[in-house]
Amino acid sequence: MNDAASVQTRQREIAAEHLLFKLIEYVEARHPGLLDHLEASLDHLGDPATDESKDDEAVRRIAARMIAGARHEGSPGH
Repeated sequence: MNDAASVQTRQREIAAEHLLFKLIEYVEARHPGLLDHLEASLDHLGDPATDESKDDEAVRRIAARMIAGARHEGSPGH
């Protein structure tokens, strides 16, 4: 995974995840309940792959970790 396209894809993914995470924190601080709403939606989240790489649970675990991280970062004193 060292070719230029793979590196650029990874960098874009890291940047997008950071910006999304900060957006979630910002909105939750001003409108409490967003994280609860997102958490309640996880049952509907799935992996759109149609091959053997399809793993709905892995996608849900990643989203749940992001929500947990946003809860932690947004907690008082942090």
